[in-house]
Amino acid sequence: MNITKDTVVTLRYKVWDAATGQLIEAAKEPMAYLHGGYENTLPGIEAALDGQAAGYQATVTLAPEEAFGARDESLLRTIPKAEFPPGVKVGGQLRGRLDDGREHVFNVVKIKGPQVLLDGNHPWAGKALKFQLSVADVRAASEEEIAHRHVHGAGGHHH
Repeated sequence: MNITKDTVVTLRYKVWDAATGQLIEAAKEPMAYLHGGYENTLPGIEAALDGQAAGYQATVTLAPEEAFGARDESLLRTIPKAEFPPGVKVGGQLRGRLDDGREHVFNVVKIKGPQVLLDGNHPWAGKALKFQLSVADVRAASEEEIAHRHVHGAGGHHH
């Protein structure tokens, strides 16, 4: 079966910082996503895999704008440590609010004296990324998966 709209694609992947060559992530388990513009993976990855079949391998390099976007310095926050919830450490995440009041997830990047530095950017924002992809499986999506706009079951979302 070829990868087309409304197929479930199971991938093995590795991700590198394209500028430095540093390995960022090597997935231990394959990931499954619903193909066809459902925003379950990056559009550049979908484009590279469209029409392919199980066994296909590709290396895809995406500019920051095609991956996780440019860094946005307005998403940096410094809060007093006294307002910081107990038990959260560097590398953890907190929910907060943007300047316009919308809820947003912030990563805890540094605790320095009485201050805590938070970053609302995706950790890979501002980086060109190189993906090594290997298609492990392709199957037709169920009607429920299409209606819910994501994969159910092994390697996907469970309700």
